[in-house]
Amino acid sequence: MSTAKSGAKPGVKPGIDRKLLEFLVCPLTKTPLDYDAERQELISRQAGLAFPIRDGIPIMLPEEARQLDE
Repeated sequence: MSTAKSGAKPGVKPGIDRKLLEFLVCPLTKTPLDYDAERQELISRQAGLAFPIRDGIPIMLPEEARQLDE
C-alpha cells in the first residue's frame, strides 16, 4: 500500500508550478523571488531569506525562512 498522495516517484523532488512563480513575491519586501530547484527554496535576495518548498507548496512565513549566508 503506497502512502504517496501526489503520485511522485520516490527520490524525486516535486517541482513548483512556473505559473505560480509569476505571482509569488516576498511577503516582507513584495519583490520577486528566485527559484532554487536544487534546494527547493524561493529566494528573496532583498530580504536575505530563503523560503522552503515542502511537497510542492511554498511556505511563505518569515519564521519558516532560512537566513541567506552572505
